[in-house]
Amino acid sequence: MVTIEAVSSFFTSFSSHLSHRKRDISRSAFALEQRRKVCHMKIVVTGVPGVGKSTCMKAASEAKNLKIVNFGDFMFEAAKEMGVKDRDQMRKMPVEKQREIQKKAAEKLGKMDNIIVDTHATIKTTRGFLPGLPAWVIQKIDPTTIFLVEASPKEIYNRRNKDPTRARDADSEDEIRMHQEFNRMAAISYAALCGATVKVITNADGKVDAAVKEVLASL
Repeated sequence: MVTIEAVSSFFTSFSSHLSHRKRDISRSAFALEQRRKVCHMKIVVTGVPGVGKSTCMKAASEAKNLKIVNFGDFMFEAAKEMGVKDRDQMRKMPVEKQREIQKKAAEKLGKMDNIIVDTHATIKTTRGFLPGLPAWVIQKIDPTTIFLVEASPKEIYNRRNKDPTRARDADSEDEIRMHQEFNRMAAISYAALCGATVKVITNADGKVDAAVKEVLASL
């Protein structure tokens, strides 16, 4: 004969089992979400020429075991599949072909995880500023964070003049300031298309350690 005490004991035990089970499931789901976030870390780092983004990228790469990839390199690899011999030839291709190459490069990057994509938010041309990450690129890459590395226009101007190994545009401080402003506007537009966060990192002269620390704190 089943007594009331026995039934009560059964339901108490069953309720306790369910409670423990729910906690186990919750912990497993949390752990899975954390692994998902780690496994799908994808960062885009941009900045005008001479700002020093390579230093910040290298530090983040080493600290978080992320691979640095250059979007231009992936574009060139895609272009070579179409018979292109060198980068100059790639740059002279019709706009429609350029877009096709961009899409192919972005598709490859979109399949990769734990990467830092080195690229440009905007590209200064004789016809104005060209978006470096249009919708058909940023949505395929699908980054988690977009970093904008900046410095004062005066610092960037001086860095460019002190580096004879690089052939860079002879921009004035005002032109550098404008380029950085365009980069900010472009970055938040890209973020709106893919849901990424945007973080501005200041890489001032003599304070690269502070810039690196800020990058790492944001990852």
